[in-house]
Amino acid sequence: MHNRALSKKALMENDAMVYLDGPQVYTCGNCRTHLTSHDDIISKSFHGRHGRAYLFDQCVNITTGPPEDRILITGLHSVCDIFCKRCETLVGWTYARAYEASQKYKEGKYIIEKMFLHLEESDYYDVDRPAGERGDRWRVRSMSWGSER
Repeated sequence: MHNRALSKKALMENDAMVYLDGPQVYTCGNCRTHLTSHDDIISKSFHGRHGRAYLFDQCVNITTGPPEDRILITGLHSVCDIFCKRCETLVGWTYARAYEASQKYKEGKYIIEKMFLHLEESDYYDVDRPAGERGDRWRVRSMSWGSER
């Protein structure tokens, strides 16, 4: 089942933890509960209360607080705090409503602060190199591709 389908199913049932599948999964920094996938990152150039934050398309294993209007860097937004479902740590917020037309793309998306995230990487996934690509070149490229370390 795709991560998006798992996310929607978990949000509707809201009674079981969802374990995401993939080579890079972001978990709660406190209890390691799966929150979202690396594939769901929309942007890494956001700022939260405590520093850098990421904008994600989907998020699982969270509870949502009540909506409240906040003045953020990009203007007035109606946001709901999001908490880890297991340990109840405040990890970020979701955009319930954006009042400015240029910010509408954020509605329904999730901000999670980097300091509350832990990246789990799996060696289980083996990605085949592209057709016609020599093995030694693929290895060098794949070691640096998509990594910020």
